[in-house]
Amino acid sequence: MCLTGVDYFSTLGYQPGIAFLAAGALSPLATLVLVLLTFFGALPIYRYVARESPHGEGSIAMLEHLLTWWKGKLFVLALLGFLATDFIITITLSSADASAHLIENPLTPHVFHGQSVPITLFLVALLGAVFLRGFKEAIGIALSLVVVYLALNLIVVIVGLEHIAGQPHVFVDWKTALFKAHGSPLAMIGISLLLFPKLALDCLALRLVCR
Repeated sequence: MCLTGVDYFSTLGYQPGIAFLAAGALSPLATLVLVLLTFFGALPIYRYVARESPHGEGSIAMLEHLLTWWKGKLFVLALLGFLATDFIITITLSSADASAHLIENPLTPHVFHGQSVPITLFLVALLGAVFLRGFKEAIGIALSLVVVYLALNLIVVIVGLEHIAGQPHVFVDWKTALFKAHGSPLAMIGISLLLFPKLALDCLALRLVCR
């Protein structure tokens, strides 16, 4: 769950900026649609798969039972091929993303500038070494990353709430802009739902470009 969480939480990190560019003042509501879809769409699916596959085989094992012996085995083998390819692509893109963030950080020494490819290759080799050592170690690292990421997001949320509490006119101005542009809460909800597919696709495209 933490391996999936690392990717999902990073998606939420991109989402507010994309939502603001696409929806303007409606961006908090449009992002809320994504969060609600997670809780009432993705989470029930995860719970169903976990209940039907309590020993960790996952959805692949569930699909295997729908087909006869050899058809099921070949189907699972094909899916594992796709999963392995996706896994390699994810590692490569994530390493490239991490190297870009490292190089663009103003605190990074200048010796690392222009070295995106060597840094990416080093990170790929490092990730490969972690998984070669053991899946348990990889899970431990993912758990640590999720905890740190959630803690950092909590700090951002607290600072944002303190900013709003110290300058209450910010919230009032946002509310005024919403009703001036869209008139009613129903119109706001409707437009947010219409913008949701665009936000999801833009977020996916930005993640691929950044990586």
